[in-house]
Amino acid sequence: MSVDSSSDTGRNTLLARLGLPDLSGSGRFVAANVIDSLASGLVMAFMVVYFTRTTDLSLVSVGTALTLGYALALPAPAVAGRLLDRFGPRVVVGVGNLISALGFACLFLAHETWQIVATQLIVQTGASLYWTAGSALVPLVAAEGDRTRWFGFIRALRNVGIGFGGAVASLAMAVASTTGLRVLVAVNALSYLLAAWLITTWRPAGEPSAEEKAAAAGEAPRAGYLTVLRDGAYMRLVTANLAFVLASMVLSVLLGVYAVDSLGAGAWVAGVLITLNTALVATTQTVATRWIERHRPAKVIALAAVTNAVAFAGFAALSLVPSWAVVAGLLGAVVLYTLAEVLGSPPMGELSVSMAPAHARGRYLGMFQLSWTLGGAVAPAVLTALLDRGPAWPWLFLAGFSLLAVPLVLSLRQAPAPAAPTVHADGVSAMEGSHS
Repeated sequence: MSVDSSSDTGRNTLLARLGLPDLSGSGRFVAANVIDSLASGLVMAFMVVYFTRTTDLSLVSVGTALTLGYALALPAPAVAGRLLDRFGPRVVVGVGNLISALGFACLFLAHETWQIVATQLIVQTGASLYWTAGSALVPLVAAEGDRTRWFGFIRALRNVGIGFGGAVASLAMAVASTTGLRVLVAVNALSYLLAAWLITTWRPAGEPSAEEKAAAAGEAPRAGYLTVLRDGAYMRLVTANLAFVLASMVLSVLLGVYAVDSLGAGAWVAGVLITLNTALVATTQTVATRWIERHRPAKVIALAAVTNAVAFAGFAALSLVPSWAVVAGLLGAVVLYTLAEVLGSPPMGELSVSMAPAHARGRYLGMFQLSWTLGGAVAPAVLTALLDRGPAWPWLFLAGFSLLAVPLVLSLRQAPAPAAPTVHADGVSAMEGSHS
């Protein structure tokens, strides 16, 4: 008996030191996040190559069809928000995964432009349902004082999963035949079905009973998206998040073409920089969360925005340095950029949930997710157009937008900074011990 207790204490001590939350009872939730992240890593670049290889359509036609399908799915977060308030996050996440599975199954039937548009619409709708409701799962799995750790942990999982999924997609596109690509599509569809089963059969301790949900629904005031729009503090958070959304698009949209075409670096450099970012987030996110959770979320987000601005200024300055210093400069700028990502993501997720009233959390998170979908839609056009004007322009734009986010987040209502967990002699914090 005493041996088992000592073993449990040792595991909890290690989790605390690594900045990880208490994972007991959350295996299905964690597994579903890993599967969804791997699947997400396969989506965008893979679809372009898949349709150019399995149809007679040109690259331009395929790209246009995918863009149109993405645009048609833009209202999906608003729909997801309404569903989230009515049915709860587990149901919406499960439905999102089922829709994504359907979308990938439809890839086998898509041969014309309109069919690609429809397929992309289905896939992106499923993704929007998942990403909108995913944050609302965290309050079910974590006590309020442990949320930041959960957001950091999920961010690290997603970064690893998306990076690995992207690598698998790249390898498949390089060596696989058309049949191999179709096998990968089938595996991805099945993985979404597995994720849906995992999340819908998971029974979190923090989920209210049906009676409690009915009672809360009867007492809660009516709320719609107009309520969210009138909440000035939350809309400032949403606007500030746009700066981080645009920043998040740097790796996929801007960095490679800037490094190769504008700075004359080798094509291999972009791959190294993306790998560096993925590795740093995966290995430092949870440890950094130990520091993040001891400070007010708004101040940490402001620090992340300033760090992003410095990183983007560094990227802009590289067009003026000698060629021998370019690679070192890119590495340094990416490290700063990654630091901003590590600092900003957990508290932004925490505020998006904690600032939303429970009775309208779905609508609020739907509006928050809309900043991601809109930012993701406009970033490629805006950043590439600015790059066409000159190599420094997109970086100066991103730096300026990041600095504008600072007063927005600092103006948010401030909750008291979370108390630092009291660590007992065995190394287990009081906060963590309460979840054990």
